[in-house]
Amino acid sequence: MKDPRYTQLAELLVRHSLGIKEGGKVLIEAFDIPTDFTVELIRAVAEAGGLPLVTAYQMPVQRALLRHASEEQMKTIGAIERQRMESVQYYIGLRGNSNISELSDVPADKMKLYEQHWWHRVHSEVRVPKTRWVVLRWPSPSMAQAAGMSTEAFEDFYFRVCTGVDYAKMAEAMKPLHALMDKTDRVHITGAGTDLTFSKKGIATIPCSGEANVPDGEIFTCPIRDSVNGVIQYNCETLYRGTVFNNIRLVFKDGKVVEATAAGDTAKLNEILDADEGARYIGEWSLAFNPYILKPMKDILFDEKIAGSFHLTPGQAYEEADNGNRSQIHWDMVCIQRPEYGGGEIYFDDVLIRKDGIFVLPELAGLNPGELGAT
Repeated sequence: MKDPRYTQLAELLVRHSLGIKEGGKVLIEAFDIPTDFTVELIRAVAEAGGLPLVTAYQMPVQRALLRHASEEQMKTIGAIERQRMESVQYYIGLRGNSNISELSDVPADKMKLYEQHWWHRVHSEVRVPKTRWVVLRWPSPSMAQAAGMSTEAFEDFYFRVCTGVDYAKMAEAMKPLHALMDKTDRVHITGAGTDLTFSKKGIATIPCSGEANVPDGEIFTCPIRDSVNGVIQYNCETLYRGTVFNNIRLVFKDGKVVEATAAGDTAKLNEILDADEGARYIGEWSLAFNPYILKPMKDILFDEKIAGSFHLTPGQAYEEADNGNRSQIHWDMVCIQRPEYGGGEIYFDDVLIRKDGIFVLPELAGLNPGELGAT
């Protein structure tokens, strides 16, 4: 029997996230996704008048491909995939994984070839700026384990987090914050091990309520490239290139990361930040407020939406909120500021707007967890 949650999620992606129009070409990339859901998504796209194109991947196969990567091979695949991406108007990226560390033993030089000639050329240069897109993870035992939950409990959590949020209400509640961020110049962030300043003057602010990510619940912008100064201590584990990093600490001077450490993985952290010149500069800053996501689970699409958190991202800037930084890296590192994670404050032009993860200005209170549906 068809799981009704599959239908609900497929309809959310097709109708709300993408708003697929008659005749629109939709590329679906499914990594280790149950066949039943891919079939349901094809049905939903077709019923909306879209033309579904589907590729199914397996992460162990992808690992083998990357471990044996050559420059010519990655350039060839990148050219083919770029042409395909240029041929569609919509993109749905579904990623499941039975092992979150599947790519941990792909050598750094091989991963760099993939990121430079395949990922960056296809996704950073075409998919993100030129298509209507949405990406999401799929609940797996591996994700349940990372979240410290049973598989069944995690599946229930997943569908509640993804489809249980009133995204229309969230979008309305974001409007005052959007207006405030648009006119803000100086941002000051304090907290346990953190004292950071930057300017965002003149850089756009982008509200996100289920259009490009599911789950969703963030509003992002970008610091002026050379304005970031101070230190930040992240308190969320973060998975990147198949490796889990803990207690990342970055020191900035005039926008650049001049010192980077992590518990046990400092060498690998700096190897990633040395991928290119832009990797040591910031390409995104975002405030998050999904009321149902309260703790990290080593999956950035969830962790970057944690209520009471923010992420500050080394690497590529988005064209919608652009400071000019270009990199093959885009690494969303998350810091939670709720009291149980050490607390913290965020100031806009010397005015306190959020303390210990709670918005304190009356016009922003609609984004606090109790107002968005969680109790």
